[in-house]
Amino acid sequence: MTDQALPPLLRVTRETGADTVPEPLDLGVRVRQLRKARGWTLEQAAKQAGLARSTLSKIENGQMSPTYEALKKLAQGLEISVPQLFTPPSRDRINGRMAVTRGGEGRPMATATYEHDLLADTLSQKRMMPYRARIRARAVEDFGGWVRHDGEEFLYVLTGVVRLFTEFYEPIEMRRGDSAYYDATMGHNVISVSAEDATVLWVTSLD
Repeated sequence: MTDQALPPLLRVTRETGADTVPEPLDLGVRVRQLRKARGWTLEQAAKQAGLARSTLSKIENGQMSPTYEALKKLAQGLEISVPQLFTPPSRDRINGRMAVTRGGEGRPMATATYEHDLLADTLSQKRMMPYRARIRARAVEDFGGWVRHDGEEFLYVLTGVVRLFTEFYEPIEMRRGDSAYYDATMGHNVISVSAEDATVLWVTSLD
């Protein structure tokens, strides 16, 4: 997930027993809170995340929407997962949580190669990140190299035909109903090889 910027203001829910109460979450405020909780100056936090001080300042003040790559750097610098940037820390341990995402209600995130719909993104402290994706890429050259990230990943083909490229294995052609489970730190790319863009379900672990 790369390239395009995310909106600076996302909505999450506060879970209170059986009820869920919508709360606005400002990404800039969240980042500032995380930075100050660590006792870091803007310079220290920017250096930790590998970002320019001016870029971090603009993010905190809502003057720019960071790309997914910038979000990953922020999360790595703060030693948290990307979804934790958008959800307040859980105050109490909550059991029996559930989130329902209706068809067409996933949070959209478009990149040059994929169009993602983030699923169950209102839940905080998730251990998995599920998302549905339309595969726009038609050749590995459409990517700027291998995609790599922490965790493990499960891929399930919903429609169309895809070709899964991985760093250590031969390319695999996959059709509707086929699935793959792999180490996401291994370089990987997925392209559509059917006439129409293929759609897949991805589930990425966050531990």
